[in-house]
Amino acid sequence: MDYFSSIISGFQIIVEPGNFLYCFAGVLLGTMIGVLPGIGPSGTICILLPLSFKISPVSSIIFLSGIYYGAMYGGSTTSILVKVPGEAASVITCLDGYEMAQKGRAGPALGIAAFGSFIAGTFSVLGLMLLSYPLSKFALAFGPPEYASLIVLGMTLILYLSQKSMLKSLVTGIFGFMLSFVGMDTMTGQARYTFGIPYLADGLGILPVVMGLFGVAEVFRNLHVGDKLRVMKTKFWSLFPTRRDWKHSLMPIARGSILGFIVGIIPGGSAVLASFSSYAVEKRLSKSPERFGHGAIEGVAGPEAANNAAFGGGLVPLFALGIPPTVVQALLFAALMIQGIQPGPFLITEHPDVFWGLVASMYLGNAMLLIINLPLIGIWVQLLRIPNWALLPFILLFCFIGVYSINYSLFDVGIMVLFGVLGYLMDEFNYELPPLVLAFVLGPIFEDSFRQSLRLSEGNLSVFFTRPLSAGLLVLAGIVIFSHFVFKRKR
Repeated sequence: MDYFSSIISGFQIIVEPGNFLYCFAGVLLGTMIGVLPGIGPSGTICILLPLSFKISPVSSIIFLSGIYYGAMYGGSTTSILVKVPGEAASVITCLDGYEMAQKGRAGPALGIAAFGSFIAGTFSVLGLMLLSYPLSKFALAFGPPEYASLIVLGMTLILYLSQKSMLKSLVTGIFGFMLSFVGMDTMTGQARYTFGIPYLADGLGILPVVMGLFGVAEVFRNLHVGDKLRVMKTKFWSLFPTRRDWKHSLMPIARGSILGFIVGIIPGGSAVLASFSSYAVEKRLSKSPERFGHGAIEGVAGPEAANNAAFGGGLVPLFALGIPPTVVQALLFAALMIQGIQPGPFLITEHPDVFWGLVASMYLGNAMLLIINLPLIGIWVQLLRIPNWALLPFILLFCFIGVYSINYSLFDVGIMVLFGVLGYLMDEFNYELPPLVLAFVLGPIFEDSFRQSLRLSEGNLSVFFTRPLSAGLLVLAGIVIFSHFVFKRKR
């Protein structure tokens, strides 16, 4: 494959005025969302997903992706200055970033977070560009049994890497699969789980479900959050790290970039897991681990690089295999499907403008974020003064308008509110949302692959074990389950 000519064509796509504007709008909005503690990038993408239907697929994926990796940048600002992470992946940055700010070194902490994110983001784009095409060629050998087994392995890893109870994650995953079965059976044409409600004949829409779980539920969760935050002050000229800071940060940024990209490829390997893993690695490798938690710049550089690299890593299985590893990639998956584009092995060859336009936009977007973040930190900090009583009603309004504008259906609005309440209750009782959303998105793919496999084998389940690749994937899933019980017994 001629990577040079492909990336040139990608840049020709991104420099078109419309696409350039959507890239800038995405990263700018993402940074604002990352700065504001509350709604988060997943909720924002859900809310703005209906807007993407009115634009081209290329502009849509560029805009939505820009929101996410922009939020990864912006989340570090509040973590360092206020000790309130703008999104979950920046939680670990609070430990050393805020301590640096307390010691008058907020500037270098913000600077190294921005530069580390830029370097890691660039590295992840290179990895995405180099790995996606070969992996998509390999994926052409996948048949229905292999796809069904791959989804089993992916969901197993998601449950294994769950941050809360694995049993509760299993429950939410099964519930997500059950939700995906609502509607007409694709093979028999019979209605399933519709309870006689005609609105459910086409199944539950992805947008009302995810906007309820992430948008409306987030509003409920933030109603009790206080409005007054103490913000550390800093100046633009002090944002550049010293030579000593760079000496301590270069290797953590390099390790965080590689680790974050690898973790991002794994199903369930979110940016949160990448940042926490990077922090643990840096603390283990440090000659003076006692400095961590007390203002070690390595504790900012490594995790911030890792959480940005994880996004590029997560796009590899999305584009090459059509399997979204995290909630954000699941939302991008839904956005492409609604636009009539099937993510998977044929996407790069059938829709090269989407893939290479996104790659070029991530190069450009990372540069934009470096330019935006450093001089405008003072403005971002002022956003923290917006009280919740003024912000949350607008978020709720956008959710209602967005869902209603899709099918002009009040039933969809009701579904969104229902799942908003469900998402809030799940959070209160420590049930994780990602297994539910990913099972809901992957459910139809798994069902079709599983049933096609049984038709090919005339109902014989051995087809999943006699085909080497499918058997290998199931063995890996078994090893993951076995290791969980072994480690649990040891603990």
